[in-house]
Amino acid sequence: MIVLFGATGDLAGRELLPGLFRLAKAGLLPTRYRIVGSARSTLTDDEFRERARRAVVEFGKVEPTDEEWRAFADSLSYGAATPAQPQPLLDAVDAAEKALGGHPRRLYHLAVPPIAFAPTIGMLAETDLAKNARIIVEKPFGTDLASARALNDTIHATFDESQVFRIDHFLGKESVDNILALRFANGLFEPIWNRDHISYVQIDVPETLGIEGRAAFFEQTGTFRDMIVTHLFQVLGFVAMEPPTSLTAKHLRDETTKVFEAMPLLDPGRVVRGQFRGYRDEPGVDPQSQTETFLAARVEVDNWRWSGVPFYLRSGKALRQKRQVVTLGFKEPPLRMFPLDRDTRDATPSNKLVIEFDDPGWIAARFQAKEPGAALRLGEATMTFRYADSFCTQYALAGYERLILEALLGDQSLFTRADGIERLWEVSAPLLDSPPPVEAYAPGSWGPDSIDRLIAPHHWYLPDSP
Repeated sequence: MIVLFGATGDLAGRELLPGLFRLAKAGLLPTRYRIVGSARSTLTDDEFRERARRAVVEFGKVEPTDEEWRAFADSLSYGAATPAQPQPLLDAVDAAEKALGGHPRRLYHLAVPPIAFAPTIGMLAETDLAKNARIIVEKPFGTDLASARALNDTIHATFDESQVFRIDHFLGKESVDNILALRFANGLFEPIWNRDHISYVQIDVPETLGIEGRAAFFEQTGTFRDMIVTHLFQVLGFVAMEPPTSLTAKHLRDETTKVFEAMPLLDPGRVVRGQFRGYRDEPGVDPQSQTETFLAARVEVDNWRWSGVPFYLRSGKALRQKRQVVTLGFKEPPLRMFPLDRDTRDATPSNKLVIEFDDPGWIAARFQAKEPGAALRLGEATMTFRYADSFCTQYALAGYERLILEALLGDQSLFTRADGIERLWEVSAPLLDSPPPVEAYAPGSWGPDSIDRLIAPHHWYLPDSP
């Protein structure tokens, strides 16, 4: 049985309810299941079912045909709840469990604002709903080290860590998982995946959208908390991890946590914070706001594999393209037989491995090849693998769909562990304590001009596409 808190919210409408319907239609939910929606507002079961249908029609990837929709709708019920008045939810859960029979396991999904995490968990503990249960917790997992520890303490007072699933939809992407397959299933890549052959790594997640009316949220969060700690650091963990002894949850999370432990504290002098022009004119934004809508940072992983290799992370709002890209820049051969201008050679697309992890995703190897003709002249060449061209992607699961399925199965491989997230906030503390001032940038650009100095002598890989 799944209990969806925040069932009337935006996340539930855009992602969770359409995703659950797609899992049901694909036969990936249990043979017998029930989904109980809950929020503060009062709805009847039929009203909740109608909201769910509208969400599936507007945002879902599959159409709700009559027979399939009836089967899914029959599984839906609703129980309003507040910490002071949980009885409607208790009644809805009791009715759902009686319909299922036996002793069904419960999965709670906290699709609610962070301020509601502690009261909701406390309500689950006080009403005994937490027994025989797992819980999915949405980001942000705190806003600094102290709040992350407090949140983990609140969760662990009711749930064991083995029952907790901190969800990051980036880690549910097929193409992020393909980073593991690319490295560990191919002897071509793993032997060169280290400081001896790689000059730098770039992780780029620009967005074209602005804050889309979310000033209240964004003024309290900013790009660093919203994107870097939660998403880009997690992708960095996959890129930089040592080979795990197996692909089980324990060993995968052990290795990503080791990466986080090897990261030195962030140096604010190696961070660029930007704010797009016009942000302060948004309704609800402080006219003197220093909240960053863009952040670029140089991060290091101080271990034997990566010592001396910079990791450049960049994300922001109102930028030129929407992309999700990992770029590995390889070192030059020790003896260059083919002359190339030293001022421009790193700016060329060659000598790089590029992984686009915005599903369905692609991987491109950029290299130099001889141009046809009598002269020995080099030109840029590309070999590209595209998921959509090579495999049937019709049945590929979206990030949330896959992660909800993994939580139902009890597999924590793609979920963040408590000690890992606390370490990332520890790494972030110097930047949070002494952030550099924001620099203005034009909407539709690639961010402030100073980002080129941050990455020098290298160059930002974007803008580029296959």
